[in-house]
Amino acid sequence: MKDNLDIFFRRKPAMMLVSLKKNSRMRYGSVLAKEVDCTYSHAVKILQMLEELNLVVFEKKGRIKVIQLTKKGREVADAIENIQNLIK
Repeated sequence: MKDNLDIFFRRKPAMMLVSLKKNSRMRYGSVLAKEVDCTYSHAVKILQMLEELNLVVFEKKGRIKVIQLTKKGREVADAIENIQNLIK
């Protein structure tokens, strides 16, 4: 796997984590992909990497997988937001 820092300094993964943090309602991959302006397949690849790092978990609800941040994921999303605020 790539160095973990590579993931957080790319726009789409960072936007996904922040988006998941801001919207606490149930989140689906297709909705998240639209919010960060990427294809569904690209979003799934990113989410799989984030899952490997224990930043998100998938919960199966019928035929749909719901995405939620873990505690660690919330902390990373907070840090990304702090960085965004610092560079404004």
